[in-house]
Amino acid sequence: MKFANVVTLWMIACCPCGVARAQLMLDTNAGPQSVFFGDARSISAIFRNPGDQDFRSEIRTRMLQTTSATAAPLGEKPWKELRVLSRQTVLESAPLDFPAVNAETTFLVQWLDDTNRVIGVTEVRVYPTNLLHELKLLVEESWNNLGVLDPGNQLKPALKNAAIGFVDLADTELAAFSGKLAVVGSCGPDAPEWSGLAGRVHTLAQKGTPVVWIQGPPRKLDKPRPSFYTVPQDRAAVLVVQPELVAQLTENPRSQLNLIYFCKLALRPEKPSLPNLSR
Repeated sequence: MKFANVVTLWMIACCPCGVARAQLMLDTNAGPQSVFFGDARSISAIFRNPGDQDFRSEIRTRMLQTTSATAAPLGEKPWKELRVLSRQTVLESAPLDFPAVNAETTFLVQWLDDTNRVIGVTEVRVYPTNLLHELKLLVEESWNNLGVLDPGNQLKPALKNAAIGFVDLADTELAAFSGKLAVVGSCGPDAPEWSGLAGRVHTLAQKGTPVVWIQGPPRKLDKPRPSFYTVPQDRAAVLVVQPELVAQLTENPRSQLNLIYFCKLALRPEKPSLPNLSR
């Protein structure tokens, strides 16, 4: 049984029919949410009241852990009294506790009203907290093999939390770095590192050090930009990445997985290819 069918069956089994009971709805158009395991992880939910009457009820959450074919209940907990006016849509968030996992694990969060009706289901993908440790293997667990230039201080806190050593390229000349991989963080025109940065990145790659270069926010959106792309140089490649793909690196597991992927791609560039539509 496909996982999507598991979600559908749970919703059908737990949601009684009837106009009055269907007053409040959960917007499920958004994709799965991603968090690290642990306590009080913020899970967002968009509730919509399409009816002519206000909705008011005590809301509980029920958590289920899934496999490929089953969903095992882990328990329920009260959340809060929720009031949604007629024809109103509200964005809410609930602090939920997720058990330790060793790999990506899918959980379902059911939102129940005081009649035990399931308003909707939120899919959450939970990750272990050591995702960035793979970066140590990529740079052979040597602190001087990874160089980081991080004007916005967006990368270094996550690397320090993961006990990953690196050369702070704010303290040395970027083009003089001779390690295995360099990561250049988002940089704006007001940063001291801005002037001539593209030339220094180019020189570093020309000397043989691959670079993951996270771009700063564009000053104007005059044309579409790819989310990431590879620029081959004579001896190494520069992988250019848009900042939203690695945003909130410390608390966002998807951003950490993206960073690992980009580092791998910079070290071992792949030729562009057409998508495999059979998957």
